[in-house]
Amino acid sequence: MELQILWYALAVLLIIVGIAGIILPVLPGLPLTFLGMLLAAWAGDFQKISVNTLILLGIITLLSLAVDFFSTVLGAKRVGASKLAVAGAAIGTIIGLFFMPLGILLGPFAGALLGELWHCRGHWQQAIKVGIGTWIGLLAGLALKLTLAFTMLGLFIFAWLF
Repeated sequence: MELQILWYALAVLLIIVGIAGIILPVLPGLPLTFLGMLLAAWAGDFQKISVNTLILLGIITLLSLAVDFFSTVLGAKRVGASKLAVAGAAIGTIIGLFFMPLGILLGPFAGALLGELWHCRGHWQQAIKVGIGTWIGLLAGLALKLTLAFTMLGLFIFAWLF
């Protein structure tokens, strides 16, 4: 029983850190949240949280990973970014992951900016517009990931209580 309480405490900690990780790009937000929910389900011998609920939560987690990547790229495309800028934003996002926490914020912007500069041969105004569009996509992705996180939390609590 005491060990089970420890598992539940660790699960709650993972969920809290995961939700914080959505805002702080240093942490893998929703995957940590899912891990906490999985741990809580396991600690309770899957009596309150079914495998079907965990599958649904896992699908939402995978969706959040896609949102992470595509929101930045779509933000760049929305402001008329060239294919080079979109590719730059995607590459900047991936490279930015290695330079946390600023890399995840600056990487997509810098990648889109450089890609657009290369495409339009030094027209800074268009390149900056594309960089800003990339950041807007990043913020939209953040809002969507927060929505997914609280949807997961609501589903988890509902399954736990009912």
